[in-house]
Amino acid sequence: MKVSVSAGTLSGTKADIGILPMFEDDYNATIQSLHDDIPALSLAIDSGDFKAAKRTQTLLYTGIKSMPRVVLIGLGAKKDASAKELRNAAGRALKACAAVKAKKVTFVLPDTSLAINEAAQALAEGALLSLYKFDKYMSKEANSYKQPEAVTFIHADKKAVAEAKKAIETAEIISEGVTIARDLANAPNNEIYPETLAKKAQELGKAAGVKVTVLNKTKIASLKMGGLLAVNQGSVRPPVFIVMEYNGTKATEKPIVLVGKGVTFDSGGISIKPGAGMSDMRLDMHGSATVIGTIVAAAKLKIKRNIVALVPATENMPDGGAYVPGDVIRLMNGKTVEIDNTDAEGRLILGDALTYADRFKPQAVIDFATLTGACMIALGGVTSGLMGNDDTLKARIKAAADTTAEYVCELPLYEEYEEQIKSDYADVKNSGGRPAGAITAGLFLQHFIGDYSWAHIDIAGTGIQAKATDINPKGGPGVGVRMMINMLQNW
Repeated sequence: MKVSVSAGTLSGTKADIGILPMFEDDYNATIQSLHDDIPALSLAIDSGDFKAAKRTQTLLYTGIKSMPRVVLIGLGAKKDASAKELRNAAGRALKACAAVKAKKVTFVLPDTSLAINEAAQALAEGALLSLYKFDKYMSKEANSYKQPEAVTFIHADKKAVAEAKKAIETAEIISEGVTIARDLANAPNNEIYPETLAKKAQELGKAAGVKVTVLNKTKIASLKMGGLLAVNQGSVRPPVFIVMEYNGTKATEKPIVLVGKGVTFDSGGISIKPGAGMSDMRLDMHGSATVIGTIVAAAKLKIKRNIVALVPATENMPDGGAYVPGDVIRLMNGKTVEIDNTDAEGRLILGDALTYADRFKPQAVIDFATLTGACMIALGGVTSGLMGNDDTLKARIKAAADTTAEYVCELPLYEEYEEQIKSDYADVKNSGGRPAGAITAGLFLQHFIGDYSWAHIDIAGTGIQAKATDINPKGGPGVGVRMMINMLQNW
């Protein structure tokens, strides 16, 4: 969908549909203007059914050939305006446009309590993100869904248009990063598996100016990545380890390393999952999708940071050669792990990746993983779990999460929980059972970090959405990309 911005007024433009956001504060003045500019709307407006209350909208017919429809969006009180509300309102409005198969949309940029660039970015993100659908495998006959071809944002003030232009361009790049993550996460396992994930990372990296190195199974073995190799034992497809590097500032500045769990399909291994819902386990690589989408967007935005993305990628399958409960394996840093449950596989491959991250001498490492059902039970599909060893880093993440409404909730890494992953046969056990499962998984990862600031973000609930929202699709929503870009921009 093409997005642009220009100076103009709603009545002076041509489109299949116009979108007019309205605040309760400005209701009378805006309604009077509509009466004057589009008289055919008078009867509908005078009914009083629409009062611009928050989260309301109505579709009206104008009787004008150059713009036959208008969507009025209610935003409530102007003082309560937030980027989140604007983003979601734009998402709802664009879905209304898609429902009537509008091709060309004109969207009025409202004057809000926010700066024009902040409001414009939020509205553009909502418009761009709301219409995503993973429909590449649907035939034309089965897929009647059509999104608009173009959205033009307008404002009467040329100075405001100039300020909004850059913000909307930023929104386009961020939304592209989110879409990359969504496409990777939602793709079936027969499309995206370790080798094809690596190929896709190389293609995306080349287009964005990001250096991509792919380590094959031989190299992984030489590095003694025992966690990644063990999880891969049951798969006929070999593992890969993807390294993506973007240098946005001087080489002497330590990088921020993003690590993403890349289990492209998780059957549970020998500790096999129930059949119901197992198809969702193609989404178990959402952490890798998040970090790939983030580094590509960061490069295109030319963020002045050095960033590295690491992706250990494998399937977790129950072959006759698969690793089994009771095995003891050795990870890259030399620590041994007793396998209690082969479905606790993500932490094993992340352990190797977190050890590998230390060679970059990072100023911070942040990992993303659909790691534990326990986190989903605790926080549902709205909030990700946050753990870590550095209060400053966690504060940066929380601030970005609040700004982008990709919420996080901190969980404690108290040493008392360590007892649950204590092993009688190895340095640590890979599962501590169901109680505090998200926390014990975080404590497990802590055994494999180097001397750096570290945060772990569990997206088990937020990375697999049971239903669509105003701006997110059912399935993989690309969670974490907007949050990470905001954090990197404000580092």
